Amino acid sequence: MGNSGSAVKVCTDHQGGINWLSLSPDGQRLLTGSEDGTARLWSTADSQCHGHFQGHESYITFCHLENEAAFTCSADHTIRKWDVVTGQCLAIYRGHTSIVNRILVAKDYLFSGSYDRTARCWSVDKEKQIQEFRGHRNCVLTLAHYSSRDVLEEEEEEEEEEEKVSRDLLVTGSTDCTVKVWWVSSGRCYQTLLGHTGAVLCLILDAPNRELFSGSTDYTIRTWNIVTGEQLKVFKEHQGSVICLELVNRHLYSGSADRTVKCWFVDTGERIQTYKAHKHSVSTLKYHAGILFTGSGDACARAFNSRSGVLQKIFRGHKFIINCIQIHNELLYTASHDGTLRVWDIRGICKRSKRRLKKERSVQGRSSQKGSLARLFNNKVGCMIQQENGEHEAVELM
Repeated sequence: MGNSGSAVKVCTDHQGGINWLSLSPDGQRLLTGSEDGTARLWSTADSQCHGHFQGHESYITFCHLENEAAFTCSADHTIRKWDVVTGQCLAIYRGHTSIVNRILVAKDYLFSGSYDRTARCWSVDKEKQIQEFRGHRNCVLTLAHYSSRDVLEEEEEEEEEEEKVSRDLLVTGSTDCTVKVWWVSSGRCYQTLLGHTGAVLCLILDAPNRELFSGSTDYTIRTWNIVTGEQLKVFKEHQGSVICLELVNRHLYSGSADRTVKCWFVDTGERIQTYKAHKHSVSTLKYHAGILFTGSGDACARAFNSRSGVLQKIFRGHKFIINCIQIHNELLYTASHDGTLRVWDIRGICKRSKRRLKKERSVQGRSSQKGSLARLFNNKVGCMIQQENGEHEAVELM
């Protein structure tokens, strides 16, 4: 079992639970959206609050941060755009008739999904609805976006003559158990992906490989060809809803209500690792530098050696579920339903992980000449070592 890390900063400004945490592309700011109906902007340089966005009439469900603008969506049926410097509300996007639970910004488009069973596309700059995507029989929970140029060959694009003006596509996952792919320009449904028997909670897109991954309350993850709509594989080993997904180097990580994360090799469908120790659902996860970080309903964040599955550290301090995590400059940020944003120093475990990865590459390089060194190295088990400060931390035996 890992040792309990202490937060280097606890931000308590919100008066309600934090539902989402977004990091700007340049890494300079964080945005939190809260049950208190406000969003707050934080500097990653000093972890101080530098902006307070007020105006929504109900709780904020999700938020997204760009370098110069922030976006929030709410149970008040609206989406708002904010200036990150002045805090001014720049636009209000109205049209949904129920809770807006997810937004996605891509190019000049703002996409939204709602409990009103629709997804919508808005012009980011003109505060105008461009398209409505109607066809789901229940609420839209998750979104993804890609361009057909990323996945279609030239001759295949010519077959889609009707859509040549705009090659953008939107993917939506719904509680009606389906995934749908839509042409943005016309609102026409391009594919309906059938197979799940429960709500679709999460999507991950791998456009270069023409693959889409969907996680569901039916306990499965499914892989789809996003051009043909063909179901390619079904990953079945979870014993609870699949809540979150992360794709890294053809390795798919899935967090579940069964209190585990599993790692799958996408090319074969093989489950190659299971990460245990959670005492409640795994609500969020993120891979960084050979380490898998997780957040759970047991109010703890954890760090695992991604290869061996060994628990390296437990981050304790939150009182309720951790809804979202972000990593920047070897600091871990955790946002919780207890209303706090906590900042943790992960330099130590990142340094050890990088050293381990370097050694693995060295061993694997020698194994091409001497045969079995890498195999012997990779079969070593994790052990507990005593740190100088008297705390225990599980690390892989070097």
